[in-house]
Amino acid sequence: FLGLGIKEPMTSWGLLLKQAQSLSELEAHPWLMIPGIFIIIAVLSFNFVGDALRDAVDPYRAVEKV
Repeated sequence: FLGLGIKEPMTSWGLLLKQAQSLSELEAHPWLMIPGIFIIIAVLSFNFVGDALRDAVDPYRAVEKV
C-alpha cells in the first residue's frame, strides 16, 4: 500500500491478494482466493483465542452464583 515490504518476485499473502483484485483474474486463477481464506481463518482464530483468554483471566467478570 505504501510501497514498503515485500517486492514483486517474492510471494506473500498481500501480493497474492493484490493479484486477485480483478474478477477476471479470479475466474482464470481461482487458487488466488486461498490467501484471503487463510487470512480470514487467522484473524478469526486470534479473535477467538483473545476472547477465551479474556474470559479465563478477567478479574472484573461477575461470578455466577448457583
